[in-house]
Amino acid sequence: MRERKTDPPVQECCWLTSSPHSVLGSKTASACSGPCHLPSFPFLVSLEGLDQCPGAPTMPWPLLLPLLLLPAASGAQAARPCFPGCRCEVETFGLFDSFSLTRVDCSGLGPHIVPVPLPLDTAHLDLSSNRLRAVNASVLAGPGYTTLAGLDLSRNLLASLAPTAFSRLRYLEALDLSHNGLAALPAGALAGCPLSEVDLSHNRLREVAVSALAAHGHGRALRVDLSHNLLQRLLPPPARAGPPAPAIQSLNLAWNRLRAVPPLRALPLRHLSLEGNPLGAVGPGAFAGLEGLTHLSLANLRALPALAPRAFRGLRGLQVLDLSGNPGLTWAGAEVFAGLDSLQELDLAGTGLAALPEKLLLHLPGLQSVRLGRDRRCRRLVREGAYPRRPGAGPEAALRCGDPREPPAGGPGAL
Repeated sequence: MRERKTDPPVQECCWLTSSPHSVLGSKTASACSGPCHLPSFPFLVSLEGLDQCPGAPTMPWPLLLPLLLLPAASGAQAARPCFPGCRCEVETFGLFDSFSLTRVDCSGLGPHIVPVPLPLDTAHLDLSSNRLRAVNASVLAGPGYTTLAGLDLSRNLLASLAPTAFSRLRYLEALDLSHNGLAALPAGALAGCPLSEVDLSHNRLREVAVSALAAHGHGRALRVDLSHNLLQRLLPPPARAGPPAPAIQSLNLAWNRLRAVPPLRALPLRHLSLEGNPLGAVGPGAFAGLEGLTHLSLANLRALPALAPRAFRGLRGLQVLDLSGNPGLTWAGAEVFAGLDSLQELDLAGTGLAALPEKLLLHLPGLQSVRLGRDRRCRRLVREGAYPRRPGAGPEAALRCGDPREPPAGGPGAL
């Protein structure tokens, strides 16, 4: 008698459910479909304790979790209803998009736009190009303002700021006030914000007290852009006991009217730009107290600069020095660079210097590259020397320079 084939056993199957109250299926969540065969679906999960199918294929949790967390990593963006004329963009995060932040763009609408009611989860507000003439605490007030991390007030007509204009923005990290007509920065205007970036470029500031840049950041690194103003003085913080100096690590003072290097010894600077200022001279001790400075730009100075011997004394950590764009720069000897033991890059392009002294590397033991002339690049070359090596002799270092405009047959020349 031929053996009769039988169908696979019919059992009850438990499936994943999309119910917001349960990640995994259960009978109460209508996840068990009743009698079914066992097709090989990859999302069929066998669970202990839920009357699952004994023969159902099982997906290990380490493989299943990335599939559940996929929406959290995507950061979906969507638009939401917004104040008339503004644009609101929502970015979601977290498991099942449980956390969202909103960027509100109200730029270019005109001065009538303020105050703007904001969604409660607003993280960034753009009020640029609105011809605003004044900003105070009442303009930046409301439930949606308490979560602001970024505020753009650039390209308006602001001539002054109220001392308490930003006092309610307790989470503000980035503030853009560039391209306005600000003539003064009131003391304490930034004190209530945990700022990490402030852009005050392209204004009409003539004098700024360093203490006015102090933010409530608990030592957080601060980047400040004061370029393209009318600055003639930068007032140092008071020497007497008082509030700590702001933790400014990057300071851009380019294209102002500074005739001397301002006193900055109280700041933990790492990047400093004095490009485009009418500095007449850089004397010994000009950068005293800035041992942590790593990048310094003195490019395109509008006066005939004279570099005194040991002009950069004290800058032990300086790695990049830019002196380019100074056609009147004359060589004052390698002693000018004495003490720059950590310097790696020196830019002298666009100056009157066509050659470097052979003993330059004795004063700059860490130097790796130099730019000269229009675009002549010199790089450090280490020569092992002749063998057998003399006792006490080590590898010799030299600068090897080449001009990209020269034909290859000419070869680079060694200084």
